[in-house]
Amino acid sequence: MPTYQAPGVYVEELATLPPSVAEVATAIPVFIGFTERGAADQAEVAELSTLLEYERRFGGAHPTAFAVDEADEVTPAGPSSPTWKLYYALSLYFRNGGGRCYVISIGRYGAQASQEHYARGLAALERHDEPTLVVMPELVDLPQADRDAVGQQALALCAKLGDRFAILDVAAGDVDAFRDGLGSDHLSYGAAYHPYLLTALSHHYDASAVTLREGEQETNLAAIATTNTARYNLIKRRLAESRVVLPPSAAVAGAYARTDRERGVWKAPANISLSAVIGPTEQITSDEQERLNVDPSSGKSVNAIRAFAGKGTLIWGARTLAGNDNEWRYVPVRRLFLMIEESARKATSFAVFEPNDANTWLKVKGMLESYLYGLWEQGALQGATPEAAYYVNVGLGKTMTPQDVLEGRMIVEIAAAAVRPAEFIVLRFSHKLIDA
Repeated sequence: MPTYQAPGVYVEELATLPPSVAEVATAIPVFIGFTERGAADQAEVAELSTLLEYERRFGGAHPTAFAVDEADEVTPAGPSSPTWKLYYALSLYFRNGGGRCYVISIGRYGAQASQEHYARGLAALERHDEPTLVVMPELVDLPQADRDAVGQQALALCAKLGDRFAILDVAAGDVDAFRDGLGSDHLSYGAAYHPYLLTALSHHYDASAVTLREGEQETNLAAIATTNTARYNLIKRRLAESRVVLPPSAAVAGAYARTDRERGVWKAPANISLSAVIGPTEQITSDEQERLNVDPSSGKSVNAIRAFAGKGTLIWGARTLAGNDNEWRYVPVRRLFLMIEESARKATSFAVFEPNDANTWLKVKGMLESYLYGLWEQGALQGATPEAAYYVNVGLGKTMTPQDVLEGRMIVEIAAAAVRPAEFIVLRFSHKLIDA
């Protein structure tokens, strides 16, 4: 109580409301890749909310070179999936409901991409607390050994920090190589998606890099802009129809963000139609998906993206890479616990160096129970009653011994029953006999 020495009227404000848990964001992806502008020899991090902000900070897409034959057939000079994918990936992310995100530029266009570039980007990511999803759309173009090493590093970082989740792509559709190279550690901190997507995005191009055949001569599109307007406009229309093929991770990240915003992190980001996507590059059958979804040998599940008549292109899987793990099999379960753990960790920081006694324990217990009750009311936790859905224990003789108190440890036990997605809907039919 303060000491008063002079006569007068004094006002004291008493804190009567308990502390509360401020829920952390769950869908703030970080995109790691190469950009037009940015530092050439170090990772550069930026927080963005629109594609226009990306263009102002890092520049535009790398132009694709095209070749046009005498019949005016347009063919990309390289693969239909550009080498430098980050710009297109951001565009696809925003078109699928994505919002605020981070971009880590690990080099400029033309660099020889390597494992060291990505190690630099992941080291920069470790210094930033807010990102919760890790997306690396250009990783698929690295040699397999480097690609596998970076994937393992990303999963290890997610597990170390305990507050983020990796969305990985299966390079070139080689599921077996992907499973073999990823190892067996920290699999619940990531999910993989397959196959690539034929998007509605058009290639960016430089007219002077579009080569044309005219008999025995070769020219470019810019050169005929005024001399042969009809052919110029025809080729431009056909160039606009040349679609970009991308790994699915960016579109999936947008679907995660949209699902979290509209339903909650506990809703599986599956059975969701993807926007700006014409279709998957492979048509996966139910029999093929069985082998993707459940793999007895490696235990690594790969989520399929499939096209259904009248429904469009849907994410048709919601498993982590730990597909045989009963605790962490499903993406929404893993991500819900990441949210609860991170929110609780930050909210209880007020108790550091507070007296380790019953008063502090009661504050912490009440704060966490109130938070979990709110999640239960929203449908995030399974149980007919709050008591069946979660519990919080803290106290001497419950979670701590006298030695724990002497050594300054306050141990809180939290258990929550997460709702799990209805992955398999089974309808059982039988003939009903006519009643007499």
